Amino acid sequence: MRAGGGESAAIAEGFEARARTLAQLARVEFTNVERVVLDPARPPVVVLARDHAARSFPAVGRTYERGRDDPPPARVSEAVADAYGFSPGMKIEIPLQGEKRAFVVTGTFRDYARQHGAILVDRADYVGLTGVRRVTDGALWLASAADVAAASGALRALPGGERLEITTPGRLRELSLRIFDRSFAVTYAMEAVALLVGLFGLSSSLGAIVLGRRREFGVLRHLGVTRGQIAAMLGAEGALLALLGAAAGLAAGGAISLVLVRVVNRQSFGWGMELHPPYLFLFSLVILLIALACVTAILSGRQAMSIDSVRAVKEDW
Repeated sequence: MRAGGGESAAIAEGFEARARTLAQLARVEFTNVERVVLDPARPPVVVLARDHAARSFPAVGRTYERGRDDPPPARVSEAVADAYGFSPGMKIEIPLQGEKRAFVVTGTFRDYARQHGAILVDRADYVGLTGVRRVTDGALWLASAADVAAASGALRALPGGERLEITTPGRLRELSLRIFDRSFAVTYAMEAVALLVGLFGLSSSLGAIVLGRRREFGVLRHLGVTRGQIAAMLGAEGALLALLGAAAGLAAGGAISLVLVRVVNRQSFGWGMELHPPYLFLFSLVILLIALACVTAILSGRQAMSIDSVRAVKEDW
């Protein structure tokens, strides 16, 4: 839930207190967004003053336990940590409402929404330092007996609720996945093209090998080797080639993935992500590739199992 009109628009005064009394909601956490300039040479950074900030955004990596004499805690996003060198335990100054306030960095969190970085502080500390109680958006948890439609209707019935933008987590996830799928549509097409090119390359290579080994296959036929045995031999060769190619591709792809996730993604977007290889999908894809390569090898070598390969032996007589 957020106020209509952009990130800086505020929810109507008094809405927060009324929303907390609604029976349809089990829990409500509000956030105030303020843009601050830490370095005039860099873009502004967003300060998120949120209720129960520590439990809202889990820390990534090392954390710092705030001491008794330390200033209020703050967590910085990965983009801020990389750009300004902030690390857990470091004391920093943040200009809030035109005045610099001291905070101690207790950890780093992952923020996918703000490329230039964000700083997370507890809203109680923010209000205590600035006296500003305005809120720009909120996170809502429904009561066990409530549904989305009833809760949305109750929120919109409150003063100022008609200007709210209310979105469910499922809708956000669906929209995000749709954007990602659209962005990687070209990648999926390139994967399909690479697969077809690889199979055509394997087919042409095995076809050329078969043409060069016609006399060898002819001798084998004269020695009593059946077509089925030659087909099995060609299929095994194709499977071994595909297995070797898949192993090389997995090794190279894994290395490129690590570079993209750990380096390029962090530098380009300002946030990192966990690497979760789809082992079952990759195993299934390797099996499929080996099976296709085996079939391709057999089809490419069908001339080796014909009578022409037997007649080719005459060239040596």
